[in-house]
Amino acid sequence: MREGCTPFLYGCRVQLKLMQSIFTVALPLLATVTTSTASLPFISYKMQGPPPPVEQKVSFTEIKDLKLVDEKKTAIREVALPKPKEKRLICKGCNENENATLAFLQDYGIKDRNALATIMGNIKQESNFHANICEGGSRINYHSCRWGGYGLIQWTSANRYHGLGAFARKYEGNPSTLQTQLRYLTTEVQWQRIVDRMKTPGKSIDRYMNYAYSWIGWGIHGARTQYAYQYANKLITVEV
Repeated sequence: MREGCTPFLYGCRVQLKLMQSIFTVALPLLATVTTSTASLPFISYKMQGPPPPVEQKVSFTEIKDLKLVDEKKTAIREVALPKPKEKRLICKGCNENENATLAFLQDYGIKDRNALATIMGNIKQESNFHANICEGGSRINYHSCRWGGYGLIQWTSANRYHGLGAFARKYEGNPSTLQTQLRYLTTEVQWQRIVDRMKTPGKSIDRYMNYAYSWIGWGIHGARTQYAYQYANKLITVEV
C-alpha cells in the first residue's frame, strides 16, 4: 500500500477509474446508435391498394321500396302481355240497338249463329228493337204505356209488365231503355226455361224458333222466321 493512502480511499479510486473507462467506451457507442436510428427511412404502415369495401346497411324502408319497385315491374310485364283475340259475330248493316243486343247475347253465352238470329228475329217482330215502344206503335216511356204490351218483346201480361218496373227500381235502371230490358229479359222464368237450349249450338232456325215460342208466347207469328233467316245471313265473324 502506498504511503499516505488509506485502504478505503484506494478502493474509491479504483472504482472511479473503472467508471471513467466505461463511460469513455459507452458514450461513443450510444451516439453511433442514435445517429443510425435517425438516418433510417420512414416506413409507412398504410395498407397498399384500395381500401376494403365498407358494408352498407340497408334500412327496412329501403328494402320495402325495392320490393315495391320489383312488384311494379312484374305488374307492368303482366299488363304488357298481348290479349288473345276472340272470334265474335257482328251484324253487317244493322243499327246500334241491333248490334248492342247481339253483343249482349254473346256475352251471356249464346254463340250459335242460328240461335242468335232467331232471338233477334223475334225482337224485330215484336218491337223493331225500340225499347220505348208501346203496343200500337206509340214511342212513350214505361209509365205512360197503360194498355197492351211494352218494350223489346212487348211484355203484355200484368206480372211480366210490372216485373220490368220492379226490376228497374231494384237495380236503379230505366225501364224504358235497351240495357235495362235486356237484363230483365234474362231473369224471367220463361227465358230460364229455354236458355240452355239456346246455348246449345248446331240446331236449325226452325228448331230454335220452337224454343222461342215458349219464351215469348206470341199470338201472331208474323215475319219473325223470315227476319231470323235474314239476320243469319247478315252475321259475320270478326276477331276482336
